Order: sequence, then structure tokens, then C-alpha cells
Amino acid sequence: MSTPTAGGATASAAAGDGVAAAIDGGGGARVALVHDYLLVSRGAERTFAAIAACWPEAPIFTLLYDREGTRREFAGRSVHASYLQRLGVGQRNFRRLLPLFPAAVQSLPLDEYDLVISSSSAFAHGVRLGPDATHLCYCHSPFRYAWHERSRALAEAPSSVRPMLGRLLERIRDWDRAAAQGVTRYVANSLLTRERIRKFYGRHASVVHPPVEVERFAPGTPEDYFLVVCELVAHKRVELALEAARRARRPIKVVGDGPQRAELMEAYRSTAEFLGRVDDRELAQLYARACALVVPNIEEFGIAAVEAQAAGRPVIAADGGGARETVVEDVSGVFFAPGDVDALAQAMRSIDLDRFVSRRIREHAARFSPAAFKRTFAAETRRLALAPMVRTPARTGRFSSPPAVAGGRADRRRAAVA
Repeated sequence: MSTPTAGGATASAAAGDGVAAAIDGGGGARVALVHDYLLVSRGAERTFAAIAACWPEAPIFTLLYDREGTRREFAGRSVHASYLQRLGVGQRNFRRLLPLFPAAVQSLPLDEYDLVISSSSAFAHGVRLGPDATHLCYCHSPFRYAWHERSRALAEAPSSVRPMLGRLLERIRDWDRAAAQGVTRYVANSLLTRERIRKFYGRHASVVHPPVEVERFAPGTPEDYFLVVCELVAHKRVELALEAARRARRPIKVVGDGPQRAELMEAYRSTAEFLGRVDDRELAQLYARACALVVPNIEEFGIAAVEAQAAGRPVIAADGGGARETVVEDVSGVFFAPGDVDALAQAMRSIDLDRFVSRRIREHAARFSPAAFKRTFAAETRRLALAPMVRTPARTGRFSSPPAVAGGRADRRRAAVA
């Protein structure tokens, strides 16, 4: 954990980045960046890395930090973890700290910053700011286990702890709803996330698709295996893809790790190959040689689907959510009815790979490049800096709630627009 930078960071137009220039026109805005937890390097973390690259001098705040687990992505940056860091938990057991996260995120020392940009799929949007500070939240998803995946979380818990967990999730939901009212502006990663922000928080959000490093991928010679790339957790529905592959009698490889790995290996060891986590080079090769990527669940966005297309490979995806924004039917992939294992098996048996043109698939994937992300995120930052600050007062939850703030620092904020 790095030593704090005294006085924070000033976004600098001299950095040459369009996003930094969008808030720095001589106003000297003090900028801080926040992400839920930096323990691994997956889609949300890589999106945050792209945001962080726009403000290379800004300090980073997070609940928990693993320098090696994030592949040293933030080495050389000023990274400050919460007091929970002292407990020594990592990716495999951080979920045990669930009751502690709301208070811990509110303890992050952000009261001296003019602009805070959070990257949140759980708690980061609940940070406490100083009076009149501006808070832009890039939301990957509202905290799923308090909202749209609450029933699944309870079903997977041992029966003896379900009543206690249910009460905890209700408290977190109250806190989460109150925290959302303290955000100045939301930016959602997809239309599905935008709708959930509206439904759960009563807030409007614009949409900026996450950046995908499409230049890392190139076409190869496809083989006969299907590929799944995701964290092995229940809501990813990996068992659906594995069962469909078994019924279709097609080989399938799984990239990823997580709490479901042992259970899935036990059930599908004879028909699937489990590769665990792989490095970027191996992943690119796996995409390029796969006959198609399978996305068995409805994703908020789905970075793996774009990565596969960047390698020129089609996608078989559950029909809904982010896949409808990233996959073009019969051009870069096909859809199946969500949750229908027989429909997925049929798609695996009958997909006609000859009708997919690698060049066209790759051209579509290029729409999601980091450069495109920076352009659109810059526009949102500029709009935030120029817009009047109107914020709904937060209701008090059963955890202490982040304060709602309104007005103030407007001169500095507007002067900081290029």
C-alpha cells in the first residue's frame, strides 16, 4: 500500500489525455479515484485501469488491494486500501467481510477532493465526500446480492444462516439506496445496468460501454472446442454451458476460477477441460482457436464476448442484457433462450461456422476499443462539470448513510473544463 500523495492530485492537460483535459482548464480540481476491491484483473478492474490511466497522478482508493492479483496493473500508483486490508483477506475469502464493507468504504479519506470518480459494482458509490464535492460513478451493476440476485444468494447459503443473511442484505439494500442519492451523476456500462439503476435507485444514467483491449487479439485457425471465459460463480450459469456441451457431445474448455470450480469439475470432469486462470497471451490463443465462445447467462455487458469477436470468433449468447448490445445476430453470433439447456445444445450442434466472416466480426468489435471509451467518457465528464448540481436528499439507512451534498465548488468545477 503506497504512501498518500499530500494534497491529492491535480488533473493535468499536459498529460495529453482528452479525459484529463476535459476537467482541467486551469481550475486545479483535486481528483481521486475509487474502486470496490482491487484483488484480481478482470473486466471491472480493467475498466477501472482505463479510467485511472486518464488521471495518471490521481490517488486510488479501494476496500482491499492485491498488487500481484491485479497483475501489477497499478504498480507505481498511489493506492490506499481501507482498514480492512489489515485482515489479510484475498479473492477467495473477501466475501466473508460483507457486513463490514459499507462502513469501511465510508471511512476512505476523500473529504479533500473536488472530483471523485468511482467504479462500482457494489460499495464504491457509497463513499463519503467533502461538502460540495462532485461524484461521478461508473456503475458496472448495482450490488447484485442485495437486489436482482438476492434470492439466489439466499438459496445458496446454508439454511442455518439464511435468516441472518436475509436481514443483512435488507440492511445493505437500505444503505445502498441511500448511498445512490449522494452520487452526482451515474454512467452505466450497458442499457441493462441503466435500467437497474433507474429501478433500484430512482436515478437516471447515461451509457458508456466498457473498454476492451481489442488490439490484443488476432484471428487464428479454429478448432472444434467451445469456450467459456468467466468467474466460476453461480450467477454465471456455467453449468448450463457444460450440460449443453455434454448433450451436444461437443468439447468445451473453461477459463476461470471461483467458488464453484470444485463442484463443476466433479460433475463435468469427463466432458469439459478446466484451465483455471490463464495469462493474456494464452487467453488470446484460446479465443482464436475456439469454434465459438459461449455466454450462458445474461450479462450486464460481457467483455469476454467482445474479446472473442476481436479474435474473429462468433458468440453463442443468452438472449438478453449486454449481449444484445455487443453481438449482432447472424453477423457475429447467435442467441438462445436464457436458461434453456436444450436450445443451447441445439445451437452448439447446428451452428454453421462458414457463414461467419472473421473480418466483419473484428470490425464490429473495434467499436468497443479503449479509444472509443475515452472519447465517450470524456464527454460525460465534460457534461458533469458543466451541468447544474442537483441531488436528491439521501434517506437514512440502518447503516450510517453517506451524506447528500448539493451545490458549491461549481466555480472550480466549471473552470476545470477544457
